[in-house]
Amino acid sequence: MFMGEYRHNVDDKGRLIMPSKYREELGSSFVVTRGLDHCLFGYPLSEWRYLEQKLKALPFTQADARAFTRFFFSGATVVELDKQGRITIPVNLRKFAKLAKECVVIGVSNRVEIWSEEAWEAYYETSEDSFNEIAEKLVELDLNL
Repeated sequence: MFMGEYRHNVDDKGRLIMPSKYREELGSSFVVTRGLDHCLFGYPLSEWRYLEQKLKALPFTQADARAFTRFFFSGATVVELDKQGRITIPVNLRKFAKLAKECVVIGVSNRVEIWSEEAWEAYYETSEDSFNEIAEKLVELDLNL
């Protein structure tokens, strides 16, 4: 399980250090793709395969299902950890997530998310105020938080 928040810089070549606590579970290679809220999602290969099966089961006759799977899979790439624990993020994904220098890598249960520091701070600030409200709604769904 991935959890925690770490800050690292992406260099001019698009390399980003993955937190050492995530490396074993991610494996030597894993999938990075466009995520929601303009961040990147990173999945261990086993989790990616599971997610792929779920998405393949969506009805391709529904426009929303086609749009989401196109968006999600077209941005996906397998990245490999180098000897320094870095990955190279392709230009198209760096542009999507607006990764210029400072980045935040967070653990979100079955995936990691890679954010530009600016985007993460803005998201965190707006979400922090509604956290209690969101928690109340989730409890109503009986998630036993």
